[in-house]
Amino acid sequence: MPDLPPTLGAWSDLPFFARDLPAIRDRLAAETRVILPPDHQRFAALEAAQPDAVRAVILGQDPYPTPGHAHGLAFSAEPDVRPLPRSLGNIYREMQDDLGAAPPNGDLRFWARQGVLLLNTALSVPAGEAGGHAKLGWDRLTRQVLQRLSDRPRAFVLWGGHAQKFRDAITGDDHLILASAHPSPLSARRGFFGSRPFSSVNKWLTARGEKDINWTDPDGA
Repeated sequence: MPDLPPTLGAWSDLPFFARDLPAIRDRLAAETRVILPPDHQRFAALEAAQPDAVRAVILGQDPYPTPGHAHGLAFSAEPDVRPLPRSLGNIYREMQDDLGAAPPNGDLRFWARQGVLLLNTALSVPAGEAGGHAKLGWDRLTRQVLQRLSDRPRAFVLWGGHAQKFRDAITGDDHLILASAHPSPLSARRGFFGSRPFSSVNKWLTARGEKDINWTDPDGA
């Protein structure tokens, strides 16, 4: 078993970490390109939302390829990033239409504190090369995480065709599964805008007797 961050917690027993991570780490170590996010943030999404605490999953593709933007949680950006990454700007535009408000900056770690797992299907990307590590082997971790989280009803938000390829890893009954176009400027107008994912997740949670998610206000979360 490779050395893992102690804060990985209950995720650390997934087979991926013993079977697949050593080879991925070897390939990353051999890279001559700048790899994002920094190594210490690679598993930040899992560290921030332990399995038993997860109530909703938002599945993205890979980290932002612009240095200084990604910090390990899908779609989230460091709080000082201006302007917002374009996908996140579209997410906030949809949130304004859906809920009438949006967070003050790009930092979505307050979502994770409420049980939202912001997972990318690849946990690394070469700077400036979106999708550059899509075939590195991270997909095996994605499948194992989704299978682990299929143990009880949860909300799964799959944005874009790449995320939707993992739908078959979600098993069991009574989940909420929302699938739409990706919020990227290339596709947001093809079904992301108007999809109302945030209110849909909250309606599903409250119908189950669970607390809704504060999507908009870090101070109120």
